[in-house]
Amino acid sequence: MIKVKVVGASGYGGIGIIELLLRHPQAEITTLVALESVGKPISEIWPHLTGFCDKVVHSPEDAEALEPVDVVFMATPDRVGMKSAGAELERGAKVIDYSGDFRFNSASEYAEYAQRIGKNPVHDSPELLPLSVYGAPELHRREITPERRIVGNPGCFAISCILGLAPAAAAKLFRPDSVICDCKSGISGAGKKLSSSFHYPNRYEMMNAYKLAGHQHVCEIERELRLLNGEDVKVTFTAQVVPVCRGIMSCLYADLVSPVSEEDLVSVYREFYKDSVFVRVLPSTAPVGSMHVRGTNYTNIVVSVDRRVNRMRIVSYIDNLMKGQAGSALQNMNLLFGLPETTGLEHPSFFP
Repeated sequence: MIKVKVVGASGYGGIGIIELLLRHPQAEITTLVALESVGKPISEIWPHLTGFCDKVVHSPEDAEALEPVDVVFMATPDRVGMKSAGAELERGAKVIDYSGDFRFNSASEYAEYAQRIGKNPVHDSPELLPLSVYGAPELHRREITPERRIVGNPGCFAISCILGLAPAAAAKLFRPDSVICDCKSGISGAGKKLSSSFHYPNRYEMMNAYKLAGHQHVCEIERELRLLNGEDVKVTFTAQVVPVCRGIMSCLYADLVSPVSEEDLVSVYREFYKDSVFVRVLPSTAPVGSMHVRGTNYTNIVVSVDRRVNRMRIVSYIDNLMKGQAGSALQNMNLLFGLPETTGLEHPSFFP
C-alpha cells in the first residue's frame, strides 16, 4: 500500500484528495496535517467522512515525529511547499504540491511568475526546481515516472485552458498573438475562506471579473503553449466568478492561420488525446455543460469553428476541485508509483 500524508487536510484541496484516496485500492491515508482544527478528527470538521476517515488532524510540528510516508500531498498556498518539500524528500517521500511553488523548473522562471503576481520572487529551495515536473499527464505523461520526486500540480484555470488549446497549439493552427481565455469558475475556487466577498448574500446572483491586472495561472498557460507551439504564445486572460459551487467553463478563442472545418478540427483534437482517457472531445452540437464533469477528473472539450471570421472557439469544462486540483493530483500519484493513471478515478459525474 502507498502510505499518504495530506498537508492542508482541512481545506477544500485536502478534503478533495481524502475523498479520492478513500476509494483508491492501493493507497492508505496515514497522516493528516493542518494549521486549524489540530487534535480533532477530520470527520468532526467534515461530518460526511464519519466512519470513513476519523483520523485526527496533527500540527506540522507534531507530524514530523510520525511514521514516514511514501507520498505527501501539499494542499497548501504558495511558499509552504517550498519550505517543507526538502525535508519530506529526505524522509523518502515524493511530493505533489498544489501551489505555484514547483510548477516551474528554474529559479528564473519562478521569479517571473512570482513578480507577475506581486509575490516574493526568491524561491526558498531553488535546488529542488530541476527535480520537479509539471503535473499535466496529458502533456507530460512520459516525464511523470516513478523516478520523479516532485510534481507541481497545475492550477485549475490553467489546466482547463491548456487542455483546451494544446492540440491546436501543437498543430500550429492559430496565430500565437490572438489567444483569448474567457474563464468562469464556481465559488469554491476561492477556497475555504471567510470574507465578506464570499458571504452568501454578497455572492448570490453575483458575477464578477477579478485579477484583471494579472492572474497567477497565465504564466503556466503561456509556458505550456509555447512548448507545444515553438513560439511565444501571448494570452488575454479573464477570470470570473459565477454563483455556482463548483466547476470551470473556459471559452477559448484564437484566430486560425488558415481556414479549417469543424470536422477537421475535431479530428485533430481526438488524435491528440487518443491516449488520454480523461479528455472527451465533442462537436459544437454536443449538449454538455459543467454538470457533466462535476465530481470527476474528466475534461469535456467542445470544438467549434466560426468560419465567418476564421476563428476557432473551444469550450473546456472541468470540475475545479477535481481535474483542477485533487483529481489531477491523484492521477499524478498513480503515475509516480507506476499504476494505471485511471486508478481510483473512473466514475461518472453526479446528476442532477
